[in-house]
This record gives sequence, C-alpha cells and structure tokens, in this order.
Amino acid sequence: MKPAPFDYLKADSLSEAAEALAEAGEDGRVIAGGQSLMPMLNMRLAKPSLLVDIMGVDELGRIAEEKDTIRIGAGVRQAKLQAWDGLSRHLPLVAAALPWVGHAQTRSRGTVCGSVAHADPSAELPLVLTALKGGIVLRARRRTRTVSASDFFLGMMATDLKPGEMIESVSFPKAAPSTGYAFREIGRRHGDFAIVACAAVVDASEARLAVGGVADRPMVRTLPLPVSGDFDDALNEFAWALNARDDLHASARYRRELVRRLGRQSLEEAARCRA
Repeated sequence: MKPAPFDYLKADSLSEAAEALAEAGEDGRVIAGGQSLMPMLNMRLAKPSLLVDIMGVDELGRIAEEKDTIRIGAGVRQAKLQAWDGLSRHLPLVAAALPWVGHAQTRSRGTVCGSVAHADPSAELPLVLTALKGGIVLRARRRTRTVSASDFFLGMMATDLKPGEMIESVSFPKAAPSTGYAFREIGRRHGDFAIVACAAVVDASEARLAVGGVADRPMVRTLPLPVSGDFDDALNEFAWALNARDDLHASARYRRELVRRLGRQSLEEAARCRA
C-alpha cells in the first residue's frame, strides 16, 4: 500500500516546526527517522494531512551535557548516541540497552525521541527513560512543558503529547555515585521487540526495577535489595501485578517467569556493579 496524500514541510527552525504543527492540530505529525511512522503511513494506520520534517533543525541534533542530566534533541539518531564518547560514563544503562534496539540499519536512521514518541510498550528506550526517572520536553507554538517519563506514557502507543505539540528533547539523569545499573532482555530474535525486558537501578538503600513487554507501558517498582528476605515475595507480587496475557509470542505464565528470572538477574548484576 501507499500512504494517503499529505503535505510535507522541511522545517528550518524549531519555531517553524512548532508553528506548522499548531496550525495542523491533530492532523499534523513530526517525521524524523521515520522507522516507525513510515510503515504506519504505508499501511494507512496513520493519515496525517501534514508531515513536518525536523531533521534539518540544527539545535535538535545535539547531545548536551548539563549539570546532572544528558539532554538529547529530537533529531539525534540512535546510532549517534551509541557512538557518543560519554555514553558509558554518564549513561551506562542506556549503553547496555542500545544494542538491543532494532538493528544497526534501523539505529542509523531511527531517533531516540522517535522511539519515545512511538511509545511501544516493548521498546527499550522508553523503558530505560522510565527506569532512570527521565523527562521529556514538549514544545508547542506558545509554550514548553516538561513531563516525567512515568507521566508521559499512558498506554499502548499512547502518550501525554497534545495536538500541536512535539518532543523537543529527552533528558536522562547522569549515573549517580555508588549506584549500579543493568539491562536484560529476551526476544524471539535479537533486534525484535522484547517479550520481556528489565532495567535495574540499585543503590545503597533500594532497588528499582522497570519492566517492558508485559503491561501496556513500561512499569517500574521499588523493591527490597536482592539480599533481603522479602525480595522474592516482592518480585513475585510485581510479576503478577503486571497482568500479563497470552499472545502469539508468549504465554502469560512464561512472561511472569521471565520477569522473575530477568528481574533477579538484572538487579543482582546492578548490585554487583555498584561495589
């Protein structure tokens, strides 16, 4: 199939893109890498009247190191972030997850913010952003607002993005001292969306586990440390609370067992990394 007819604007500035999206309202869509949007256009699952191409906006193509965060613009491709020399030092959890994001070919085109905007519940980057308590900067014609990852993802490919808004950037907190990070995933093939993915953050006082691929969005829970006697019961309760369901990829029972196994493995690895 071919896309339904639409107008195309290659924006030269952030303000031009915001103005065009404001005028188009619900019928406007941003295109950057296009790895998710183009198939939806071709299958006519999305029928925008206007596509606004933001890849020519220089300020959106930057990775900015700030005091406590790394800000990634909406035009930054996944491959560019993966090749950034500060990635392992400042964002070890992102560094661990990026090799699982699609394939080298899709990472060379797909953007970090595009994955966040698409909000697939099995996608790795929204999961990691949620685990790290990151934020999303949303730009409209007359205002800018920042939303936490936990509030941005609302359900299956549903977000808090309003008509006329676009993602300007996402912010990942820098790695904290004496904190360990780990990522584990199981998929049918490497590069496929996860059947279950786990992102773990462990410091001296608590363990935080985020799970993707089970619920309709990334879910995060603070758990006892893996050495605690309450850990197994808390992890098991979290696995059941995700309300896994059978589908063509895996049974609900299999997903719950993966949450238990990958959750334990990732939290134990994160605990070792902080030593």
